[in-house]
Amino acid sequence: MISKAKQVWVPGPLIVGAGPSGLAAAACLETKGVPSIILEKDMCIASSWKLRMYERLKLHLPKQFCELPHFQFPKEFPTYPTREQFISYIDSYAKAFSIEPLFGMAVESAAYDAGIGFWKVRANGLEFICRWLIVATGENGEAFRPEITGMRDYEEVVLHTSEYKRGDVFRGKKVLVVGSGNSGMEVCLDLCNNGAQPSMAVRDKLHILPREIVGISTFGLSMFLMRWLPVKYVDSVLLLCARLLLGDTEKLGMKRPKIGPLQFKIMSGKTPVLDVGTLAKIKKGEIKVVPSINRFTSKGVEFTDGRQEDFDAVILATGYKSNVPSWLKEDDFFDQRDGYPKTQFPNSWKGKNGLYAVGFTRRGLLGTSLEARWIAEDIASLWSSETRHLPYEL
Repeated sequence: MISKAKQVWVPGPLIVGAGPSGLAAAACLETKGVPSIILEKDMCIASSWKLRMYERLKLHLPKQFCELPHFQFPKEFPTYPTREQFISYIDSYAKAFSIEPLFGMAVESAAYDAGIGFWKVRANGLEFICRWLIVATGENGEAFRPEITGMRDYEEVVLHTSEYKRGDVFRGKKVLVVGSGNSGMEVCLDLCNNGAQPSMAVRDKLHILPREIVGISTFGLSMFLMRWLPVKYVDSVLLLCARLLLGDTEKLGMKRPKIGPLQFKIMSGKTPVLDVGTLAKIKKGEIKVVPSINRFTSKGVEFTDGRQEDFDAVILATGYKSNVPSWLKEDDFFDQRDGYPKTQFPNSWKGKNGLYAVGFTRRGLLGTSLEARWIAEDIASLWSSETRHLPYEL
């Protein structure tokens, strides 16, 4: 028998998740005079950045494309802020808008009660009652660990990148990095720079672009060109620049999709890799490119080409997934298969019955900022003096 939880009335929106998405939503609501409550399962804000990101991480895009609403990065920060600098920015952001989440509040379930017209959100023995529910757990809700044959038989270390911190721990060791996205590329570079012997397992086709083209951000250049040219022509420009600056990546064992990087991003949601020096190491032979894994052995792996090799450690750069289906009892707005809104950006932020989503655009912090503003404007238009004075107890 389920015990009856203590009910807590929330007059404003309830936000699940205190990462950049949840903080941005709360800040935008604050500027509109709408109070909100954030529930966060961990004991700090931006827990992914503070607890699950490797130390060498820097923003992949220039800081002006990563600012949260109503708050600029410090002028003294470099173009590509470090992990520590971004964390300090997030802490300052929360302080500037007096955002104080409720920590250690793991949401068990959230369901709309049509009888009363409100959402019921259960967390840590409490049941929060709210008119508006903002899902801000984002694309990186939990680490994705693929099931690979024989993994349990492997006798050495297996880590997900969420557990990887720095490369010097693996100095002198042979390490297999599974995955060739931005994280996989950067972990390989970090391992190489710290005296390890990394190999990178590549399964899917991918686009690799230079982070900058003649000193200009590739991302910024593509956004500028898209104001004037169709996507396919912008893709042609990016691919030409990539070929001139990076060479033919297919010769290195990394095949490109048939369609261009922006079209591929739109269709698949997969972000092009922005090279920060990994390709140069691959060309020198300091980082090996290998096929995908067929199965694990006790000391290493067997690749899909049948070759076997031993490794001292395996790091899974296999990304993250949304955990929304595990707790949100709703199947109209969110897709139960992947935990993303069924409708695509820019129409992916608003569902029915006061349900909203922020941070699921596959467009990084820029997409998050846009959605946070839209959500705040929409809720503020419904916020009334009657609602503002309803009782609140916690």
